[in-house]
Amino acid sequence: MALEEKAATILNTTLIRPAKFYINGFSNFPNATFYYFFLCFIYIMTVVGNGFLIAVIYLVKTLHTAKYMIVFSLALTDLCGSTALIPKVLDTFLFDRREIVYEACLSYMFFVSFFGSVQSWTLVTMAFDRFIAICFPLRYHSIVTKPATAAVLLLGWVLLLAAIGCMAGLIDRLSFCGSLVIQSFFCDHGPVFRLACNDTSLNFIIAYVILTAVVFIPLILIALTYVCIVIALSRIASRVERLKALKTCTSHLILVAIFFLPVVGTNLAVITYIHPNARIVNSTLTHTLPSLLNPIIYTLKTEEVMNSIRKLFKSLRNRLTNKLDPFITDVLTK
Repeated sequence: MALEEKAATILNTTLIRPAKFYINGFSNFPNATFYYFFLCFIYIMTVVGNGFLIAVIYLVKTLHTAKYMIVFSLALTDLCGSTALIPKVLDTFLFDRREIVYEACLSYMFFVSFFGSVQSWTLVTMAFDRFIAICFPLRYHSIVTKPATAAVLLLGWVLLLAAIGCMAGLIDRLSFCGSLVIQSFFCDHGPVFRLACNDTSLNFIIAYVILTAVVFIPLILIALTYVCIVIALSRIASRVERLKALKTCTSHLILVAIFFLPVVGTNLAVITYIHPNARIVNSTLTHTLPSLLNPIIYTLKTEEVMNSIRKLFKSLRNRLTNKLDPFITDVLTK
C-alpha cells in the first residue's frame, strides 16, 4: 500500500511530456487522396472568397459601417481559422507527416479552437445587430456605432483568447506515459487530454465550460434575439414591411444554421456509434465548410454587398479604360 502511494506521489509530481504526438486520423480511408484534394479546393476557395469580401468592405466607403465591421471580422476569422487548420491537415495526411512536436501540437490546438470560438461569438454580435435594427430602428445608429461595435468585437477576441489559452495551457500539467496516438485529424483538445495518465478532471471540466460558452450559450442568445425579432415583427401591420424586415435576417440565419447545426450534430454523435472515419469526415467538414460558404452567402444574399461589388468593378473598369485610352490612341495614330 505504501509503495502504491509512493508511486502515485512520484507520478503526480513528475510530469512526463512527450517529444512528439502521432496524429492517426483517416486510417484505412478509401480514396483518401481525393478527399485531401477536395480539402485543398475548399481552402483555395475559402481564401479567395473571404479575401474578396474583405477587399470589397475595405475599398467601398459606403460599407464602412458598424454592421460591416462585424462582417469583416467574420471573414477575417474564417480566413485565419481555415489557414490554421487545412494546410496542416494536408501536410499531415497528404505527405504522411503524422508526427507533430509537443509544443507545435498545443499551438495547433490553440489556434484552431480560438478562431472557431471567435466565429461563434461573431454570429452572436450579428444577431444583436439585427435585434437592434428591427426592435429599436429609431435608436439603431445611436446604439450600434462603430466604436461600440469595435469594443464588443475586441472584448470577444480578448476573452476568448484568455479562455482558449487557459484550455490549451492546462494540457501542460498532464503526464503522457502511455499511448501518444491522437485519434483525430488534428491536435483536438479532447483526444489529446484523454491520452494523459494522471488526473484529467480539470481538463474535462474546462472542455465542457468551453463547449457551453462557445456553442450552447451563443445558440441560446441568438434564439432569444430572434424570438424578440418575431414578436416585434408581429406588431407590424403591413405584411410587405414584415417580409422586408425579415429579409434582412436571412443571410444571418443561414450562416447560423451552417455553423451551429454541424457542430451540435458532431457533439451529439458522440453518444452514438459512428465509424471513426465517418466521424472525422463529419468533423473536418464542420470545421471547413462554414468558412467557405459564409462569404458566398453573404455576398449573394445581401443586395447592398452586390451593389457595392458592381460599383467597384465599374469604377475599376473606368479607371482602366481611362489609362488605356491614351495608349490605344497613340498606337492607332502611329
